[in-house]
Amino acid sequence: MDPSAQNEFHLVDAFTDQAFAGNPAGVVVLEQPADAGWMQQVAAEMKHSETAFVVNTAEGAKPLRWFTPTDEVSLCGHATIAVTHVLGGHQVYDTLSGQLTCTKADGWIEMDFPADPPVETGEDLSPILDLPAKFTGRARENFFVVLESAEAVQHAQPDLDALRATWTGRLIITAQGDDFVSRFFGPGVGVDEDPVTGSAHCSLAPYWAGQLGKTTLVGQQISARGGTVRTEVRDDRVLLRGQAVTVASGELYV
Repeated sequence: MDPSAQNEFHLVDAFTDQAFAGNPAGVVVLEQPADAGWMQQVAAEMKHSETAFVVNTAEGAKPLRWFTPTDEVSLCGHATIAVTHVLGGHQVYDTLSGQLTCTKADGWIEMDFPADPPVETGEDLSPILDLPAKFTGRARENFFVVLESAEAVQHAQPDLDALRATWTGRLIITAQGDDFVSRFFGPGVGVDEDPVTGSAHCSLAPYWAGQLGKTTLVGQQISARGGTVRTEVRDDRVLLRGQAVTVASGELYV
């Protein structure tokens, strides 16, 4: 990386309206595209579930990439909320999941993401999660399991070593709540449990829209930090809405 480049760094708590809740994300605002190896090193140093890198000088759609401490991922909601919170206004991003449109207005950020409805497989996941399941399936990159109650989701303790060894090593568990609740585990990409997972709601929203007979729902991710994701299903797209708070800002010197 060019040592003369001045790249902003921000720490943002996403899907919350107060600091030290929701999901923390690193946001690096780049003057020019960066090497993937360098971005992975920065993400490993930051140790957040995702660090986002956006090229803010680009004309048109801004290149945006997301890295966990160990892997690049193809879609991340909370870090995209964080980026748009930092940049403000209406933004279009060029990503591994295509062009994504986000808008910040009146303290809320709306993201237009591709829907990823789970497909029922009925497979036996008891080595990972030995609890009665009402639905077992797969989304594009995640196992998807519906449990009998919100309490079951809250108290679940998946075997993360067993999960890490299977497929992509990622698991969404969910149950009906006021609308629905969920938790997300991703040891396969270096994230044992993610506090609030926007991309998981691309699967959660269409599933629960079908179950509850309505297209506008509120998801509660009931991790230790917790967070709220407002969702709206529109055909093959899902609108995700959340708030964010900047905790710290500075510059990278590497």
